[in-house]
Amino acid sequence: MIKFDRVTKRYADGTVAVDDLSLEVPTGEITVFVGPSGCGKTTSLRMINRMIDATEGQILLDGVDVKTIDPPTLRRGIGYVIQQAGLFPHRKIVDNVATVPYLLGWDRKKARDRAMELLERVGLDLKMADRYPFQLSGGQQQRVGVARALAADPPVLLMDEPFSAVDPIVRTSLQEELLRLQAELNKTIVFVTHDIDEAIKLGDRVAVLRVGGRLAQLADPPTLLARPADDFVREFLGRDRGIRRLSFVSDEGLRLRADLTVSVSADVSTVRGADESWLAVVDGENRPLGWASVKDLPETGTLADVRLAPYGTFVRGRDSLRGALDAALLSPSGSAIAVDEEGRAEGVATREALDEALGKVAGGVGA
Repeated sequence: MIKFDRVTKRYADGTVAVDDLSLEVPTGEITVFVGPSGCGKTTSLRMINRMIDATEGQILLDGVDVKTIDPPTLRRGIGYVIQQAGLFPHRKIVDNVATVPYLLGWDRKKARDRAMELLERVGLDLKMADRYPFQLSGGQQQRVGVARALAADPPVLLMDEPFSAVDPIVRTSLQEELLRLQAELNKTIVFVTHDIDEAIKLGDRVAVLRVGGRLAQLADPPTLLARPADDFVREFLGRDRGIRRLSFVSDEGLRLRADLTVSVSADVSTVRGADESWLAVVDGENRPLGWASVKDLPETGTLADVRLAPYGTFVRGRDSLRGALDAALLSPSGSAIAVDEEGRAEGVATREALDEALGKVAGGVGA
């Protein structure tokens, strides 16, 4: 566990970067520091490994004041990932990852074996081990940076806006990879970002900091979205925090209708009289193909002859209520098709079912 106890960082010119900060970072969890520029989030992070020393207060690492630990020794026991990876350009990827093990005196074979294991763990082709950083994409370099931080198996990992320099698609991929790794490794992670969406996606707990380095609120993401501490937090979260909150509400209570799916081989004459505006058409393996507008069906033929409208799906039991709502908004029917892990249709969540679920969330049920 990491504990900030009334920590202040004041510079010689009188500037206060962090002001009387007290909070705990639980062992085995991701705690995210988020806030606008000038709020002291990076300064707070760097005081943990003594890249910056606090002016007042204590930072305790498993009960030990970090000021009592020699800085190089402290840093070798803490993983550190920065923006744009910060790799050594003259070293091969395998040697970049093995940097800390080399410093700790590991023999070359052991250090390189560990590096190869971690390259595979972070999802990189092992053929990249003998390349240099300039030969990798930005996203690949960030994966190397994460692997390097994990090389000596540190209990604590500090991540300073590690994904902010890559494009949105790569960023999403890296976020998912971090969550996958954390599920396996259970590190104590302090993650700095200016992006509130990234914070609520990754954080077990989120610390929102004000300009001037004061803590505005520390809470888990659902609590933060549902009950902002004040107007500053509310405005920082943005006007769509209600939609974001749905990401933490399970879809499992959503009512499904099984009678709104129909096989693509069905004769149109058997479905034209349906007392519904739209039907979800599925193939022989029960996988969705699209929506059929009942009033626009031809006189003869099968549904295979009909031009189908676009559809949206959500994975039952895995996705959130936000995922179900998003799927409905992608469909002209206004309904969402629920599928299992193999993509087979389990039923349809209608507008009425979605309204009912949203009403429960607004009333505080299921959140």
